[in-house]
Amino acid sequence: MKNSWMISLITSFVLLGGVLLSPTTSANAAKEATSTYSDQSYSEEESEFSEDFADDLELDDAEQELTKDQKDFKKYLEQISRLVPYESKAVDTLGSVGGEVNSTNRKSMYLKLTNTVIPNYTKTVSMLKQIKPSNPELKKIHAYYVKGSYLQLEGYLLYKQAVSKNKVNSKILQQGRAKVRAAGVLLDQYEQQIYPYARNIGYLH
Repeated sequence: MKNSWMISLITSFVLLGGVLLSPTTSANAAKEATSTYSDQSYSEEESEFSEDFADDLELDDAEQELTKDQKDFKKYLEQISRLVPYESKAVDTLGSVGGEVNSTNRKSMYLKLTNTVIPNYTKTVSMLKQIKPSNPELKKIHAYYVKGSYLQLEGYLLYKQAVSKNKVNSKILQQGRAKVRAAGVLLDQYEQQIYPYARNIGYLH
């Protein structure tokens, strides 16, 4: 699984025009754009038009209400964002060990798995299981994330077992890698389905 993938996913919802931002954000941006160039020689009429336009935009955005599905999805993203620090810390820490596991880095990997990776990823899985989307379609998509993360945790536990002795157990290590690869397939399915879902409910423009 690529490092901090969920941070990228959530960030992209904001950058692609999702309504995760507050309704008045675009209006405030319009006002900032107007004030940024306030030192330039605008006529009084142009200045009044810009201000009126920003006020109208803010009013329109404030009046626009989210649908039930959009509200549920916004809540879902907020819940997901809370587990991102734990997931990222686990994945980034494991990635810092390097590619190939050998007698040189075995102890370092064992300590990182025991002290950081597994505790943080266990927390991630636990938090994921507590998220219960009300929308049936979102619930189905979320299941890929839960199953994938659970498989990934199982893979990490096998990694720990493989490096727990003085000699790396290659067989158990391969079993762990197989679990992580299977997890990657499920997590990819989640990522591939969550964007279309967000677009279908009008969350992304």
